[in-house]
Amino acid sequence: MAVKSYVMVCGGTGCVSSNANEIYDQLHKEAELQGIADDVQIVKTGCFGFCEQGPIVKVLPNDHFYVQVKPEDAKEIIAEDILKGRAVERLVYKEDDMQEVTQNDGEEIKFYQKQLRIVLRNCGLINPENINEYIARDGYHALEKALFEMSGDEIIEELKKSGLRGRGGAGFPTWMKWNFTKQTDNEVKYIACNADEGDPGAYMDRSVLEGDPHSVIEAMTIAGKCIGAALGIVYIRAEYPLAIERLETALGQARDMGLLGKDILGSGYDFDIELRLGAGAFVCGEETALLQSVEGNRGMPMPKPPFPAVEGLFGKPTLINNVETYANIPVIISKGGEWFAQFGTEKSKGTKVFALTGKVKNSGLVEVPMGSTLRDIIFDIGGGIRNGKKFKAVQTGGPSGGVITEEHLDMPIDFDNLLSIGSMMGSGGMIVMDEDDCIVDVARFYLEFSVEESCGKCSPCRIGTRKLLDYLDKIAQGKGTMEDLEHMERIGTHMHKAALCMLGGSAANPILSTLKAFRDEYVEHIKEGKCRAGKCKALVRYEIVPDKCIGCTLCARKCPVNCISGEKKAPHVIDQDACIKCGQCYESCKFDAIKIA
Repeated sequence: MAVKSYVMVCGGTGCVSSNANEIYDQLHKEAELQGIADDVQIVKTGCFGFCEQGPIVKVLPNDHFYVQVKPEDAKEIIAEDILKGRAVERLVYKEDDMQEVTQNDGEEIKFYQKQLRIVLRNCGLINPENINEYIARDGYHALEKALFEMSGDEIIEELKKSGLRGRGGAGFPTWMKWNFTKQTDNEVKYIACNADEGDPGAYMDRSVLEGDPHSVIEAMTIAGKCIGAALGIVYIRAEYPLAIERLETALGQARDMGLLGKDILGSGYDFDIELRLGAGAFVCGEETALLQSVEGNRGMPMPKPPFPAVEGLFGKPTLINNVETYANIPVIISKGGEWFAQFGTEKSKGTKVFALTGKVKNSGLVEVPMGSTLRDIIFDIGGGIRNGKKFKAVQTGGPSGGVITEEHLDMPIDFDNLLSIGSMMGSGGMIVMDEDDCIVDVARFYLEFSVEESCGKCSPCRIGTRKLLDYLDKIAQGKGTMEDLEHMERIGTHMHKAALCMLGGSAANPILSTLKAFRDEYVEHIKEGKCRAGKCKALVRYEIVPDKCIGCTLCARKCPVNCISGEKKAPHVIDQDACIKCGQCYESCKFDAIKIA
């Protein structure tokens, strides 16, 4: 009997952590109990991207898009949607205006309307553990074309036409990197995939490997054919167990079907891929440190030149790209470089995937054409700022990037524009801040990360990041001076020039960019001893407003150190000497009677 309905369950890490596997199992169980197991196919996909609303379940051909699904909802989904063709209204996604929308095709849900999914083309649409579903969506067509219809130079020419630049952060022209490696004369060459992805809040590469692992396998095999390599290495952090599991499954399936290994598709070309697990060091996102780690050494950057294209893994020419870069390759080879180049800006072609997080209503995985604006992403796709708060800034590029303010919300996003305003594309992390965020605290967060992740090999990074963090701690405690701001700017500028790799070279960017955009907040911390957001505890003073306090005693009962006193139905008082500034009183007061002074 032919399958009549398909139920697609998000199987990305975010949804799995919210019981997606149990939902999947319950749907199977209910289909059996209600006697329609042969009529419905239940598929576990990759990430749908709309992470804020997960776990997500989509039913086809009815196009019912369910959000925040729980295992106990499975019975109703099968009974109502599959058996009767009626949507389970309470689970259907609704926009803010309460107009019901039920599709995930980009035509109705605002989150998808301005997106263009090239890298994420299969995520949420196929079972990543079934190679046949990848093949059904033109999978391995590009590999066949590269093997039998194209030379290495022709592959590079298509990449050149496409204008694809590396999505790992530096934005180096992909065709040029491939060409350098191809032209290096050596019998042994390697292909490497950087799946380390260490930026805070970033999960783009993980989601691609979880939802569409064959796209990366196909791309690496094409790259191997192009430059003359027989072995590929995927360097992936061990904290990505689901991505590792699905990648291993995909590799096994590709080998079984003759798409990896000896004599691929009868072409005479041999190529295979191995995995190497990293321990989660941010510095191993730098290509020479990554190669050191693969070789079994401590992951530390090496001076360049020689570049990996000339002398890389085990001293042999090595081509390195990240997951997102590779995921574009099959589409470019299949549809042509000119097709890809029609999207984006003059110098930044194609799309970019961002992990949109922070104080935004609709956090998730977003893929937009280069040249889209921050306003498009944050306010149209992301739905704006939570709880009616005011937008303050957005950090792009992770610890190596900088903050972007409202002034640049309408600037087209591409590699060069972001650099021109003191930030960078990075791998694609995008963290949104609102009026309640303290800029000094934000800078401290990133500097703490850089201090922790510095390999310590070069003194500009080892000493410079520590010194910058000391200055920030001093300012956050109300002990800073105006000279400290000048010292931070000077140290940050010298680090950029002298550090061995970009972890150190760009570590000061969060400070330099926030000093440029929000210098008044630093000055306020120093001269007035005030943190307007109430995040720097040493500068916070909670006070009770007598005219608003009704003496309900809730704040006194919540206080862990009993520093709030007063009679019932009379204004209370906080003992400032005993207050530990935990904020429990401020958060618990229902009458706005406690203010941050």
